[in-house]
Amino acid sequence: MARKLTTIGFDADDTLWHNERFFRITQDRFADLLRDHADNDHLMDRLLAAERRNIGHYGFGVKGFVLSMIETALEVTENRVPGAVLRELIDAGQEMLQHPIELLPHAQEAVEALADSHRVLLITKGDLIDQERKLAQSGLGDLFDGVEIVTDKRPEVYTRIFADHGDGAARGLMAGNSMKSDVVPMVEAGGWGVYVPHGLIWEMEKAPAPDHAPKYEALDHLGLLPALVERIEQG
Repeated sequence: MARKLTTIGFDADDTLWHNERFFRITQDRFADLLRDHADNDHLMDRLLAAERRNIGHYGFGVKGFVLSMIETALEVTENRVPGAVLRELIDAGQEMLQHPIELLPHAQEAVEALADSHRVLLITKGDLIDQERKLAQSGLGDLFDGVEIVTDKRPEVYTRIFADHGDGAARGLMAGNSMKSDVVPMVEAGGWGVYVPHGLIWEMEKAPAPDHAPKYEALDHLGLLPALVERIEQG
């Protein structure tokens, strides 16, 4: 009898290692630099609006974030932002791109356990060079049968990836901390979408949970994923 699951996909940022907290630290630094020009809430609203506008131009990741901060700084100061502030924002972005990787609890154990019995994939979006750096530093690279760094995560992207690396999305599972990117589109592609929440979530990654979908699950932490996979296989 054919196995119900043959291929397991893992998101990277804030699923396997910390990421969003470094963006929050930099946002706080940004707010402090611009405190004489805009209050925090207004500034964050303007920054988020800039990020939404710029996703199509810059994609996801640190570089687009820094450019959106610079654009917002120019807007709120009516193009009078001091050069020293722009230099600090560029420096902050470079620091983010060099920050050491810190694995989240249970990440290594979960990937190792499932790599023994299934094909495992890393499926992440963002800047190619930065994501490759983080994967190399994570120590997890050799465990994955395939790595896909994509510009966005849509149902058709999961359909292609799980067809290329596995036996199709219907026999695949995607685990991640983003309802919008990791869970909903995988469920729509016909596979299992498993939500593993992280304490911090970017506003643009929020979406309603597909609570009534038969292939949706939520776990408290990644360490519970191998047992869930076993239950799916036996169910």
